[in-house]
This record gives sequence, C-alpha cells and structure tokens, in this order.
Amino acid sequence: MPTRSILQSGNSVDYVDWGAQFGQRFIITVDTEEDFDWNQPFSDTEFGLESAALLDRFQLFCKNQSVTPIYLVDYPIITHAPAAERLKSAVDAGEAHVGMQLHPWVNPPQQEELNERNSFAGNLPRELERAKILTLTEEIEKTIGVAPIIYRAGRYGAGPHTAELLTEAGIVFDSSVRSGFDYSAKGGPDYAHHPLRPYWLDRDAPLMELPLTTTFWGLLRRQAQMLYPKLRNAPLARSLLSRTGFLERIALTPEGIGAEEAIRAIDIATDDGLPLLNFSFHSPSLQPGHTPYVRSEAHVDRLYDWWRSVLAYCAQRNVRPASLDDLSEAAKLSL
Repeated sequence: MPTRSILQSGNSVDYVDWGAQFGQRFIITVDTEEDFDWNQPFSDTEFGLESAALLDRFQLFCKNQSVTPIYLVDYPIITHAPAAERLKSAVDAGEAHVGMQLHPWVNPPQQEELNERNSFAGNLPRELERAKILTLTEEIEKTIGVAPIIYRAGRYGAGPHTAELLTEAGIVFDSSVRSGFDYSAKGGPDYAHHPLRPYWLDRDAPLMELPLTTTFWGLLRRQAQMLYPKLRNAPLARSLLSRTGFLERIALTPEGIGAEEAIRAIDIATDDGLPLLNFSFHSPSLQPGHTPYVRSEAHVDRLYDWWRSVLAYCAQRNVRPASLDDLSEAAKLSL
C-alpha cells in the first residue's frame, strides 16, 4: 500500500479500528520546546531554556493523575542536559514517552533561509527535511536510550514528503495534523477538511495519524467543515458566530480555551464516538512570560486547574488515559 501524504484529505480514509474493548481514550501531547518570542522573526540563537526546569512539576502532576504524557521534544531541548535528564528519568520509570517535534530553524543541518515559509519543515527541500528528521531522531535515541516513534512537525508544518521520511526514520505515529485549522495564509498546510478520527497513513509501514482534537459547537456545527474555512479572512464574523452560539471552534488545549469550553468539546467528541482525544499544549506555558497564554503565576495556577477540571470530566465520561503502548497493543502493532 503506498504511503498516504499527510496533506491528503477526502473520503477514502483508512480509519484505525482499535476494537470495542478500547473504548474511548485520551492522550496528552506536549510540544516540548525552547522559549522564544512568538512575535519576533525566527532565530537560531535568540531563545532560552528556563521553562524546561518546570517539566518536573508537570510530570509529577501527570503521575498523580495516572496519565502517561507524550513529550514531543525539539533539538534545543534534547541537547540541553538538565531537560534531557528529567525526560530520561520519566521514560526509564515507564511514566512518560519522548517523541520528536521538528523546529527546523533551530535543528541542524541549518542550510535554509530563516523565514516564515521555511518554519514549516514540509516546505523544505526533501533531502534537507530528511536530514533534519534523522538528526533529531538520532539525538533522541542517543540521549534517551529509546528510539522515538511519534512525530509532530513544529507549527504543524507537514509537507508532501513528510510521511515517507517518517517511515524511513522508524516513526509509527504522526501527530502533525491540526484538524479544522488552515495555515496556508502563512505558507503552511491546510487541515480544514482533515478528519478527527485517527487513520492509517500506511497500514503496512506502519504509520498512523493521530490528529489533534478540535471540535465545533453551536447550531451550525454540522456545517462547520463547509462554512468555517470560508470565514478564514473574516475574524469578526467568526467571533460573532461564536458569541451568538451559532458556531465555535474549540481545540482541546488549555492555551486560549477555557475549561467549560473544553468540557463542551469533550461532550461533542465522545457523543460523536471519537475513539481518541488528543490534548496538547506548549511546554513554555509552564512558566510565566514565554507564551501569550501564561503571563503570570496566577495563569500557571489556572493552567493546572484547567487540567484538573478536564481530566476529572474525562473520568466522569469514562474517557480513560492511553499510552503509546496502549495504542500499539490495541492496533496489534509489534514495535
């Protein structure tokens, strides 16, 4: 079976069947990355690593919640000894997974011009994208002692060659697709019409897509895939539809999404029979001042309160946590 491009959408989708016993589950994916100013031009030197020290607190929180987080690490993180040691300790204890996240502007080999278009790794020449993926894969395996099996393109920037390159690198799970979002105005991919259910990019490789979870709420939610993309350049119209209860896009993240909104999204996803919810956020949000979503210690407390509320509601809805091992076993994969 030929490898399906991550950028493909449409009706001929080979959805993953985990079986009735799998039920409905969730994963937490953490974009584990350097601290940088999101409003400044991309730089391969202007970044920090202070927030990496806060990974211990989040890991302890997850352990107490019986959740196995998936840390998608980029090159500055995995080559930062204190962060790598924290992550390796959690992996060795069986309490976390470490996968990869490619930020091409800080990941060698650095041969491209630093600009917005090239910040989406899938826009790079095939061999350069390949070299960056293999460099990061090898660094993680050397440092953590386990080869990564899950990937996310930074800025969700998958491209036409990404899937085949991931197969070459031994990746089993991709999580670059942010369903319901369109980044084409910035030179990135368009996922507006991609499905929410996990699906096979290549059943034989194997390579499975685990889309980030985004749902639509409101009176027009059944028309969202048709209607919402047409409002890409009309933020006021989207805001009006949201405020009036006609149509609201809700991503499962504590960054910019309230707990009540997330709980509505969980209800929609579970009622629609979605087998896997994919929560995500950026690790710099664990410390004030690095992302637009967390500017004070009170915001950090609010982030943890968000997780407490959302995870408690998942338990109430019988949506249980899953590890990558659980996903592999249920899909009958031999890794």
